[in-house]
Amino acid sequence: MLIIACISSHGFGHGARVAAVLQALHARRPDCRFILSTALPRDFLQRCFAGLPMNVRPCQWDVGVLQGDALGSDPDATLMALEHLQRNLPLLLEREGHWLAGQCRRGEAALVLGDIPPAAALLAKRLDLQLVWHGNFGWDSIYGAMDERFAVWSQRCLELYRQGSALLSCPFALPMPWNLPGRSLGLGCAKPRMEIDQLRERLDWRTPRDRSALLCFGGLGLACRPAWLESWRDWRFLVLDPALATAGNAVLVPEELRPLDVMGLCERVITKPGFSTFCEALHQQCGLVVVRREGFAEAAVLESSLRRHGHHRFLSRKQFDCGDWELDQPLLPPEGMPLAGGGVDQAADFLLHQLQQCP
Repeated sequence: MLIIACISSHGFGHGARVAAVLQALHARRPDCRFILSTALPRDFLQRCFAGLPMNVRPCQWDVGVLQGDALGSDPDATLMALEHLQRNLPLLLEREGHWLAGQCRRGEAALVLGDIPPAAALLAKRLDLQLVWHGNFGWDSIYGAMDERFAVWSQRCLELYRQGSALLSCPFALPMPWNLPGRSLGLGCAKPRMEIDQLRERLDWRTPRDRSALLCFGGLGLACRPAWLESWRDWRFLVLDPALATAGNAVLVPEELRPLDVMGLCERVITKPGFSTFCEALHQQCGLVVVRREGFAEAAVLESSLRRHGHHRFLSRKQFDCGDWELDQPLLPPEGMPLAGGGVDQAADFLLHQLQQCP
């Protein structure tokens, strides 16, 4: 069995959730092979996909929205990048299609898993393989909510999404009117790789959970000053930025650990609106302190869903930039019930069924 995972390089969350599903599938079928076709950084892929039999093909299949940091967006640069990608797609499809065709063994069941570059539809067609989409939004919805210059790109994405075979719809989903069969998934994420006691020993972490927080803003990060951490003297922070580890109450997360590996130590995760971080934090009963994001359609859906399903507080960018993080205030309780879980297993079972149906 072979899965060709065509993964967006827009953000680490796409890779993290695909990794969780493929790990679960590998546990069911250790003979399954994986090819990752993505421009995500190799060190990130090695951490998230550790232990999988995989080939990595560095390929950029989508643009997403270009950003200066975790909260910003640059529509003009995004349009230029979309036009550049469109010009280069024929050559990319020819090159990768030829290489991938050589990796498919005679009689072997194979499919393309797209999360969630529209061009995955062109790749699947080139290889004559079924295509299963996996995600909580498509770029048709994101571009459709931007200015009129993006209307043609939104329509182009929609047409490609409708060429898929099935859709695995993750929680916190935007509308995906692609007219495809599939299923809605429960909350899902990868599992921490260390037990809490081992983790405390590894990091020499003696701080109570209700005074521990993880600062996590994805691959692009967000400018922050060590003094802002030190202003919260009763708190201790786990950080991913070495510059912030100079604060007297901060500890740098080792490179081999993922943010989700250390969340179990923390009462709160201070972050941006982000799918995988939300799923990982909710799964480990962490509250989320979220710096709000404007101009990106997914953010509003994530924020409204968090109000319903998780303990939370929201900060403005101005509050974050002056260190007013409301850590002295209680987390607000969810307005509704927790999300049902099992999404990773549901997705893995669905993909396995699809592979077993391959002629």
